[in-house]
Amino acid sequence: MMKIPKPVFTQSLLSEKKWAFICWFGLSAVALVKVLVQHSNNYLIYKNTFFNLIQQQNLFAPYPNLYADSNHYGPIFGVLIAPFALLPDALGTSLWVILNASILLYAVFQLNISQQNKLIVCFICAHELMTASYSTQFNPAMAALILLSFTFTEKRNEPWAAFCIVLGTFIKLYGIVGLAFFFFVKNKPKFILWLAIWALVMFALPMLFSSPQFVLNTYSNWYFSLIEKDSLNATSTMQDISVMGMIRRIFKIPQLANISVLLPVLLLFASAYLNIKSYKALHFRLLILASTLLFTVIFSSGSESPTYIIAFIGLALWFVLQAKPVSIFNWILLILAIIISSLSPSDLFPKYIQINYIKPYALKALPCFLIWLKIIYETWVYKPHKISV
Repeated sequence: MMKIPKPVFTQSLLSEKKWAFICWFGLSAVALVKVLVQHSNNYLIYKNTFFNLIQQQNLFAPYPNLYADSNHYGPIFGVLIAPFALLPDALGTSLWVILNASILLYAVFQLNISQQNKLIVCFICAHELMTASYSTQFNPAMAALILLSFTFTEKRNEPWAAFCIVLGTFIKLYGIVGLAFFFFVKNKPKFILWLAIWALVMFALPMLFSSPQFVLNTYSNWYFSLIEKDSLNATSTMQDISVMGMIRRIFKIPQLANISVLLPVLLLFASAYLNIKSYKALHFRLLILASTLLFTVIFSSGSESPTYIIAFIGLALWFVLQAKPVSIFNWILLILAIIISSLSPSDLFPKYIQINYIKPYALKALPCFLIWLKIIYETWVYKPHKISV
């Protein structure tokens, strides 16, 4: 019978659950109050994605009279945001933020780890969730889709695992990383069939709200929009908070091609799968999940501060999987991640260091990168009989 990882801590479960939930939703509520006072540019982009879809206007063109910046999500997002777009902005924004926080919490609690460890994950990620909530971005729900693609795979529910992967991919491309769990799928032909079915559904669904020709043109426009955004990310201190961004800024080589970093790290990522004998161990598969969540963010030139809720779920999962007692080295990695990666954009962090070091050199990515390397090492040396799960 499959065992689940033991908790790192042993505090009172009832008390910790209450405070974990207060921390999780309370910090997001603080962010939401600020959003409602200042208004959210991101939410204006999102809601108008729906209206542009039904009016058959370019989803990715700038509309400076409505909002700054432009949309970069796929056509299916216009369908997803529709129920919120039809509400008054304050109510729609509030429900959007609550939904994102709730669906991520639900996804965390679907993981096959102890109740105590789920709560620890919530505590570690609560501040990063607040950052994501303040931006009103889709990132918490994206993290949830990646988690659910894994948990549905674990439950041998191929249709819903495929659904989560395809939905995430058609919204923001990040969802495609759910294919990292393909080796753990029991019924691979069924899984592939459902990937194809859901891809057709996601591709065609926006056509019900506009027209087939417009949606076909929109997918073409989306492709060129992402290419343009990728080229702009390298020159922005708000974007490209990634390993490539660190290298570009620290060593002053802005022309560095992403592929020069992505190719070797993809090989590193794939090397974990060489430990085939460990596939049957839940602990090992959870390490792959943690690695995938971190990889998605720290090697994406589109990553910005609010994107790190995805990476932090992976980071927190890695931490609770550590054998007791947790080594001093692993504690140091966690503390560095909390201080540099999570707290650095906040008012709790010294502004001088933030402005002159963290932001200009994309150092928010550094602790997460170190932890990702540690996870890869752990998958290499992993031996099921040596680690208690």
